[in-house]
Amino acid sequence: MSELKEKYHNEVVPALKERYGYKNIMQVPRVTKIVLNIGLGEAITNAKALEAAEKDLAAIAGQHPIITRSKRSIAAFRLRTGMPIGMKVTLRGARMWDFLDKLVNAVVFRIREFQGVPRNSFDGRGSYTLAFREQTVFPEIEYDKVDKLRGLEVSIVTTARTDEEGRSLLSFMGMPFATE
Repeated sequence: MSELKEKYHNEVVPALKERYGYKNIMQVPRVTKIVLNIGLGEAITNAKALEAAEKDLAAIAGQHPIITRSKRSIAAFRLRTGMPIGMKVTLRGARMWDFLDKLVNAVVFRIREFQGVPRNSFDGRGSYTLAFREQTVFPEIEYDKVDKLRGLEVSIVTTARTDEEGRSLLSFMGMPFATE
């Protein structure tokens, strides 16, 4: 069992039960999945972009990504229905806990001029999305072998009912939120 999962069960659950007055352990918010997403608008003109992004995302997540395709045609972007426009990976279970541990304890601190992750990136239902400008903040990516810097989006999906509960869950788990 990962250290973060043990911390969740031993420290975070009791703290959240006390803070919000949950009667049952099943009411306590938990992380259900983490989705990593790279948008590849450049894939329309550059087929090699898909391969490079797939290699990077597989290295970061430790799991093979799937290709996301456009749902409709947009003439202004020269985009047709079904064209590949991105990649995503959904992490659950042990891989999710390992990735979250790595994200909280190592990756966010490698961001240049880091002053905490934004507090307002919640969706209204307790899930949190964190965007990176470049994939090189992850230790698995070698800067010399990167063909192009790409943005990466990490969505942490929780069972929290409100943003406040989700923020409490993540901050108890060690997410370094920026001070307001």
